[in-house]
Amino acid sequence: MANNITSFPNESKLREQDVVFLMVPFPAQSHLNQLLRLSHLIRSRGFPVHYAASAIHCRQVKLRHDTLLLNTSGIIFHELLTPPFNSPPPEPYSSVKFPQHLWPSFEASLKLREPVATLLRELSSSGDTTITTTRTRRLVVIHDNLMNYVVQDAASVPNAESYSFNCSSTFCTFCITCQFSGKPFPVVEVEPEAIPTLDNCFTPDLANFFSIQTQFDHLKHGNLFSTCRAIEGPYLDLLAQTTHADAAVDNNKKKKQWAIAPLFPVTAIDDKAHPTLEWLDKQPPRSVIYVSFGSLTTMSQEQVNELALGLEESKQRFLWVLRDADRGDIFNGESTILQLPEGFEERVKGVGKVTRDWAPQLEILRHLSVGGFMSHCGWNSCLESLTMGVPLATWPMHSDQPHNALLMTHVLKVGVPVIGWGERDQLVTASVIKKSIENLMASSEGHEVRTRAEELGKAIKHSVEDDHLWELNSFLSYATR
Repeated sequence: MANNITSFPNESKLREQDVVFLMVPFPAQSHLNQLLRLSHLIRSRGFPVHYAASAIHCRQVKLRHDTLLLNTSGIIFHELLTPPFNSPPPEPYSSVKFPQHLWPSFEASLKLREPVATLLRELSSSGDTTITTTRTRRLVVIHDNLMNYVVQDAASVPNAESYSFNCSSTFCTFCITCQFSGKPFPVVEVEPEAIPTLDNCFTPDLANFFSIQTQFDHLKHGNLFSTCRAIEGPYLDLLAQTTHADAAVDNNKKKKQWAIAPLFPVTAIDDKAHPTLEWLDKQPPRSVIYVSFGSLTTMSQEQVNELALGLEESKQRFLWVLRDADRGDIFNGESTILQLPEGFEERVKGVGKVTRDWAPQLEILRHLSVGGFMSHCGWNSCLESLTMGVPLATWPMHSDQPHNALLMTHVLKVGVPVIGWGERDQLVTASVIKKSIENLMASSEGHEVRTRAEELGKAIKHSVEDDHLWELNSFLSYATR
């Protein structure tokens, strides 16, 4: 059964439910969006679903939610009170690539513990607050693993169970687990010294934030991973072995785990027209490289100029989403308008298109004209690209992205590098960008990479279409037992 949601259950069916779900996301776009996608899927099965975040982030996720999915009217949003936080602009010339300007919003998320605890008590006794119900038999709390601290009070609610949702790749999680434990890294495709380390991917503030969350790992009932076995089966098994080895010492550490992605529709459904899709309709099959670096990437003006020149000199068709990184509060302050070289858009007219709007990435990657994706390798972008059978040109910036890039290029072999992680502090020149585009779009290596990506895309779709393979169904059966 493909995960295309077509209808919501009626109210009478909801009245019969005695299991209620509460989603608690981390306040960053890809985290917010993934838990909203999961909310839609669970809601489509007939269960009441609540989504709790600050007023700013509830507004953000509703503004940007996938147009492919149904509107958010079937999900109950709770706008939690959060103390005001600074929302400075991104810093394109910072020596630290991590979006440090978001730290105030991340730090403010720790203040959500009390309002979440209040909501937990309400939902555990009354179920869906929009209709009359009997006492909730079970409250299932699904929270971002960076919100462990905030949801810790679920452990003291007798009829509640909490499950962490990991938005990163399992490969990245396993690498970091090995680093923390000091255990050897048993992955033959990658030399141990090539594995990025916590200190060069994250800031000290965020590493400390991780440590706070880890203190409450033991309170959760299980782990949900935003991946599927077709992509990361070996690393899911390795991570489970590591967890079970720890459980031999402390049986309370043994947790169930499910790989529940992809959480988006794997086949096209009707969608409103968008200028980017209309432009793609006019291009030959597999001829366009899609260029986008997500919602947390800031580029200097010099880097934007080099990227523009590299795209132009490659002579390949391209669709480029050019946007500055999000602020902590996307509604507070104007975004910087990144400038293109003089005459660039006129020179590439008919061959390339630049858009500064929020683009429908899933449908772009699904489009037959798209043959490659130049990406920062955020895990959500990797999942969408692989599911649609589109190979990547990898350009990681920070966080889990360098691990994801290694997974794409060295392990799965569905991508070619623009740069390696060791060159992250250098200006990436137009000639390097041009060469990577040509490798992906117009070489025998690119053809082999594309073939592997298409085969993997078919396997991912099959895992969702087969009820017995899609672990989301297994999780829902367990959580509602």
